[in-house]
Amino acid sequence: MKSQRISWSILEKALLYLAAILLLIFIIGPLLWVLSASFQLETALFQRPPEWIPENPTIANYRYVFTGEIPQAYEERGLLRSPITQEALFLPQSIGNSFLVAIGVTLANLVLGTLAAYTFARERFKGHSASYLFILGSRLLPAVVVAVPIYQVVQFLNMLDTKRSLLLLHGAFTLPFTIWVLTLYFQKMPRELEEAAMIDGCTRFGALRRIVVPIAAPGLAAIGAFSFLFSYSEFVFALFTTQTMNAKTVPVLTSAIASNPDASYTLIAVGVILSILPPLVLAFIFQRFITSGLVASFGKS
Repeated sequence: MKSQRISWSILEKALLYLAAILLLIFIIGPLLWVLSASFQLETALFQRPPEWIPENPTIANYRYVFTGEIPQAYEERGLLRSPITQEALFLPQSIGNSFLVAIGVTLANLVLGTLAAYTFARERFKGHSASYLFILGSRLLPAVVVAVPIYQVVQFLNMLDTKRSLLLLHGAFTLPFTIWVLTLYFQKMPRELEEAAMIDGCTRFGALRRIVVPIAAPGLAAIGAFSFLFSYSEFVFALFTTQTMNAKTVPVLTSAIASNPDASYTLIAVGVILSILPPLVLAFIFQRFITSGLVASFGKS
């Protein structure tokens, strides 16, 4: 019986590892193919059998995006796609737009979200529960439901095709989540530390700045990362409210490139790789804080 239990345990572990490997291939496989395609010319993509690992990798596609220098092989083989190449030239600018808006949304969430969440966690005022439930309820509302009214409001305010409108819209949709998570986080922190600081002469705001914020750093880092990722990858409002490269973000531009019937697959791959680099770097840097912050917020008291 003991040997049978051991054999079943080994089999369960083997199945678990196999499932993990299959899931990893399912998630990482397409990204690896896109990465490989970005370092090939389009002629190499259509040859049989395909080159999963490029034999002659080239950075010509990336050079074209950043400098406008057309890869020689495209001209020789007649593969130059003028619509897609023109749009691909705007990738760096769209990434910059997305990055600036996401940074602004992150800062707004960290400042305004921290103040609001700390107030909900520590103070009791008239309408406390109603306002808190209203904030949570607003986050449950699908973005598509209010897309048309929001477009009309933005148009009335003469803020179409501006980064300011995206900053306000993304902030409005990320702040409820920020307030909810940070309120739970602050409620789990002992009040004695703040009370001791106020006895020593700190104001309520001073206690927040000197005591609470340093202790809550993991939670704030997690919220900052989630706010950045939401804003950077948001598509619906960026599509409705932006028209030119003055404010067009990288998800909208990448979608336009991919939906073009003359699309060059290698340049689409370059767009995908360039667009996911900032969030990947951010997630890699703050992965420890994101995990610990969420565990502290939603863990047991």
